[in-house]
Amino acid sequence: MQIAKVRGTVVSTSKDPSLRGVKLLLLQLVDEEGKALSEYEVAGDSVGAGVDEWVLVSRGSAARQVLGNEQRPLDAVVVAIIDTIYVEDRQIYSKKDQYR
Repeated sequence: MQIAKVRGTVVSTSKDPSLRGVKLLLLQLVDEEGKALSEYEVAGDSVGAGVDEWVLVSRGSAARQVLGNEQRPLDAVVVAIIDTIYVEDRQIYSKKDQYR
């Protein structure tokens, strides 16, 4: 799994029928210090995440299982909205601080 920040949404009027109803998010990956990486990824959303929220992303066959259809052509799915991250007893992110 990977930590990422939601940067936007991806809208597609023409897509594989198995993706109908799946919200797609544009994610920017984040390193262990909470710094944004230059890598972006598109993922399906299973938790109702919004722009600027930090999320946990699952990839591969585990991602496809989350949305209940292993035949969907998804490589990544948002599986959690992150409230707080601690690394070695040090807080690197808190959702509460984001809205101050």
